[in-house]
Amino acid sequence: MEEKKIGMESVTADILMEALPYIEDFYGKTVVVKYGGNAMINDTLKEKVMEDIALMRFVGIHPVIVHGGGPEITWFLKKLGKESSFVSGLRVTDAETAEVAEMVLDGKINSEIVKRMNRRGVRAVGISGEDANLIRARKKLATVYEDDGTAPKKVDIGYVGEVESINTDILQTLIQNDYVPVIAPIGVGADGENYNINADYVAAKVAGALKAERLMLLTDVEGVYKDFNNKDSFISILSATEAREYIRDGIIKGGMIPKIEACLEAMDEGVAKAHILDGRMPHSLILEMFTAGGVGTQVIR
Repeated sequence: MEEKKIGMESVTADILMEALPYIEDFYGKTVVVKYGGNAMINDTLKEKVMEDIALMRFVGIHPVIVHGGGPEITWFLKKLGKESSFVSGLRVTDAETAEVAEMVLDGKINSEIVKRMNRRGVRAVGISGEDANLIRARKKLATVYEDDGTAPKKVDIGYVGEVESINTDILQTLIQNDYVPVIAPIGVGADGENYNINADYVAAKVAGALKAERLMLLTDVEGVYKDFNNKDSFISILSATEAREYIRDGIIKGGMIPKIEACLEAMDEGVAKAHILDGRMPHSLILEMFTAGGVGTQVIR
């Protein structure tokens, strides 16, 4: 019994020692986490994500959370008898859908994340892109890639925006005072209209504006595959050049397109690396950050 206990302690010590150099590297750095997918629905997974972010904060990392809410928005719309449709991974958003999205993102999800973080001793502050002009936005047209190889076309999908600028003043103030910002991806246009913005793109812009060390995107798949029907085609490291080729050739498609585009945009704006992780895997954030092998797809320049 005693030998077994000593063996377990040795394994635990090895894990901690493996994590140590990564903790040292990330100390004092900003890491932007896009929190979305089924990790926002399952209560057990919610707590695992909160534990990961709390650990990051307590070892000296400055996490910034940008959350989505796609599944819950879809559920609320369905209750209203409204079906959701998507173009290139982006939700088609009329005025009613935009109102529901804002209610769910800002009123429900954001406050829940803040409460869960605060219960863990992490001082979290919820903030919408509307607050203090945090996110200035304009209308976004979806890009549709044709199967026949012709030039992609642009499609109007309603009250969907793209980020023009991020007001980092309020974020820096919060970070410098040891608060964790929790951002709802609602942007305000020059015309005063509110725009629903894909949280991946918001996270990328926030990471770029803050010159974050990492962008971490939680999703509902293990990462990027060359062929989703072939588990052996998993891509652990994806270069920016390969990523653009895979989008063009239709290997990366659907909801993965915004995630890859977000990674590329973040790196274009100075973020060192970006990661696409399976939010359904408990503790995927710290496994990716603090172990040599990682668990997701790492996108590099």
